[in-house]
Amino acid sequence: MNTTTQLLRFITAGSVDDGKSTLIGRLLHDSKSIFEDQFSAISKTSEKRGMAAVDLSLLTDGLQAEREQGITIDVAYRYFATPKRKFIIGDTPGHEQYTRNMVTAASTANLVVILIDARKGVLTQTRRHTYLASLVGVPHVVLAVNKMDMVDYSQARFDEIVAEYKAFAVQLNLHDVHCIPLSALNGDMVVDRGDSLDWYKGPALLELLERIEIDHDVNTSDFRFPVQWVCRPQSEEHHDFRGFAGRIEAGEVSVGDEVTILPSGRTTKVKEIVTYDGNLQTAFAPQSVTITLADEIDISRGDMIVKTDHLPPKVEKGFDAMLCWLSESPLDKNRKYLVKHTTRTAKCLFSNIDYRVDVNTLEQHANPTVNMNDIVRVGIKVQQPLVFDSYEIDRATGSFIVIDEATTLPHAGGGLGWG
Repeated sequence: MNTTTQLLRFITAGSVDDGKSTLIGRLLHDSKSIFEDQFSAISKTSEKRGMAAVDLSLLTDGLQAEREQGITIDVAYRYFATPKRKFIIGDTPGHEQYTRNMVTAASTANLVVILIDARKGVLTQTRRHTYLASLVGVPHVVLAVNKMDMVDYSQARFDEIVAEYKAFAVQLNLHDVHCIPLSALNGDMVVDRGDSLDWYKGPALLELLERIEIDHDVNTSDFRFPVQWVCRPQSEEHHDFRGFAGRIEAGEVSVGDEVTILPSGRTTKVKEIVTYDGNLQTAFAPQSVTITLADEIDISRGDMIVKTDHLPPKVEKGFDAMLCWLSESPLDKNRKYLVKHTTRTAKCLFSNIDYRVDVNTLEQHANPTVNMNDIVRVGIKVQQPLVFDSYEIDRATGSFIVIDEATTLPHAGGGLGWG
């Protein structure tokens, strides 16, 4: 397999009996991504339970066991690959009380597969999962209408569900929505097309996952380089070297480009782009590099290097944002917290709490008490200026986490421009 094969991160979301575990098991089995001993084990378990066929949902039993152990950020992952692409599946719980789990997994996903039981159609949970996916900016949505075998593979039923779902997706400004009828139990339209859905002319699920374009999921226009570390080697050979290490979060940069350092506003030019494998002429997101500059400028961790002639980010000590509260302790407006944004950590206060969103109805409730799993609109004041973009422009520079100052545990995750 080519070592440069693209990686697609996707999550699955659905109600309890929509067949999520069976779908993941079918993907792993039919793409030949499980070992013989694993298949043998689930075959024996299925036989003991009196099942006529192998229950592929048993492949995810380990995920359920992990949840029962009380993991805090309760997202479990499965990895597999085909000759065309590598995949990471984030398995997210469907219940409302695990809203924070889905938000955590979706925040780094390229795509979400939302399962619907063809017999039940679009449910409240379907709308909730779709809203959360839109909230954190998942670029691609796949509506998987499962259990088509239970409705006699009816095209009319599939079209009815798709029409209802797309009408809702338009309200959330979701544009890239793909709809696939399938039967995870029988394997129709998961990896192989099967023989029962001849009327459907689109790709099977794995085919779609392999070919969907994700190159533009990262902002390629506006160069953003948060400084993670100031590199000053203590050796005679490199005693004059002063570089700035970090990961390019958006755009690209070349030697000779004029750049601005924020928040100071000083300008200079890129002298070198250094990597472990040697110097580069041009570097792109999401590469990790060390940049040296033509002029001596006071730069420290948390500063951001941007191109002078590009759209500048905002530099402010206060902002409004949407966030998901992750902690079991309610938000306390009288307490100081820490906000971690890219590579900068600063003390902060909540200046206002505007409203809470009911994730089932999307209604807004004013003056709320903020508890675990709540989605709220807030105002935040920070001690040091942050350099940020709207979350819609760049997920990396538009997102942040709120940390408890005493315990250093994460209490919330948020985005500027969410919703």
